[in-house]
Amino acid sequence: MSKGTRPSDRGSACAELGFTIPCDGLRLRAKSITPPGTALTGPGPSLVFLHEGLGSIGQWRGFPLALAQATGLPALVYDRAGYGKSDDPRDPPDPSYLEREAWERLPRVLSACGIEAPILVGHSDGASIALLYASSGPGALLGVVAEAAHVFVEDLTIQGIWRTLHAFETTSLRERLKAHHGDRVDQVFRRWSDLWLSPAFRPWTMIHRLPGIRCPVLAIQGADDEYGTPDQIAAITQGVSGPVQGMVLGGCAHVPHLQAKERVLAEITRFVEGIRGQEQGRV
Repeated sequence: MSKGTRPSDRGSACAELGFTIPCDGLRLRAKSITPPGTALTGPGPSLVFLHEGLGSIGQWRGFPLALAQATGLPALVYDRAGYGKSDDPRDPPDPSYLEREAWERLPRVLSACGIEAPILVGHSDGASIALLYASSGPGALLGVVAEAAHVFVEDLTIQGIWRTLHAFETTSLRERLKAHHGDRVDQVFRRWSDLWLSPAFRPWTMIHRLPGIRCPVLAIQGADDEYGTPDQIAAITQGVSGPVQGMVLGGCAHVPHLQAKERVLAEITRFVEGIRGQEQGRV
């Protein structure tokens, strides 16, 4: 890891440090959040946040810090290649991009950061990546929080992306995203929307991968999610082989960690405490 900004105390006991992760010849922008007495590297559990399809470090807002404080665990938040302040990927987008992120880039990120016992917290595309990574059976993975995951493509998903494309072209959405992705905002958006709306991506599914997931899973979805129905939660809870809890939260849509922050924070904290209790029982 190459260090960037210096640690800061922003009114909390957690130190935050910006740095760069070398991965596949690219530089990925990252931030660590460490409560007192913890370290991101080493054998202890660490939270790893995986952002949505148009996301970045900043778009998580204060949720990673709040979860690190609530659980007492260190956290890693990073911009995937092509997003935020990370370098652009060299490979063109294709229907296997989620698998490539899960099985190629994510393991290299974890290795570069010295994270030996991750708990993945993924949102939307990031949740799908987390589940795909778990399906490969990594023994050190302690658990997965999958928020608004896609495990197959629904008609509602496509309809939601068409609505988002219209908003990008006609509302302030482009400028809001530009605040996070800079002058390549059009590239970021089109790479995402063009792929999801392409006929080649419509048959994509990872349902056949779910039985390979044996670690604990917490699957969360908003009842009014614009991009997926509760069938996503049902597929996850019926498909994984390990302990799993699924919940559909009323009063929120595609971003429960912001739209129902306190409830989501409490549920994930409870989930993490259960994992830690199991790990301590094995010692």
